Amino acid sequence: MDRNAIREMMKANSGIKRLVDYLIMNQRLTRPRWYVRLFAPLYQHRALSAKIYGSVRMDTPPYRRFSIGRRSVVESFSCINNAVGDVVIGDFTRIGLHCTVIGPVTIGSHVNLAQGITVSALNHNFDDTHLRIDQQGVSTREIRIDDDVWIGSNAVITAGVHIGSHSVVAAGAVVTKDVPEYSVVAGVPAKVIKTIRRRD
Repeated sequence: MDRNAIREMMKANSGIKRLVDYLIMNQRLTRPRWYVRLFAPLYQHRALSAKIYGSVRMDTPPYRRFSIGRRSVVESFSCINNAVGDVVIGDFTRIGLHCTVIGPVTIGSHVNLAQGITVSALNHNFDDTHLRIDQQGVSTREIRIDDDVWIGSNAVITAGVHIGSHSVVAAGAVVTKDVPEYSVVAGVPAKVIKTIRRRD
């Protein structure tokens, strides 16, 4: 039975889903239990030449995909979380110090994230005023960062955003809308401030 078939079976039976989730995820700490993390090398897909520093918090339960490509690096004190959606990182990509990546997120190759960046495809639901926000669950919209992108320090990339190739996000920008390829964006919310000329 493949992984998708198992997911569909669990969706159909909420009792089994709750039990499996309880056994895998620490409900208070919202991260995989220690005995699940022991087996992470068996279900994470890491290229042999990729480097993830020991201080990185890898919240990657086995029921979602995590992969990192050749010669890519996740630097110290970052957090990678695929509990609500896959996280896929391409080749020759660098995730800087103190970054947070919450799936579903696809990051291409030759991407540079500076320090302190948040890339979060997750939002808490809050529309029902009869329930506390923490009772309303979460929603996700995939973030896609194409190849050859540079994101400056302390930028925030919000759910559903697509950043086109050879683009630059200025430090401190809050990106709430798609970024066209060959663009420089800055500000809160981020806007295109420059188009990068393509070479012939």
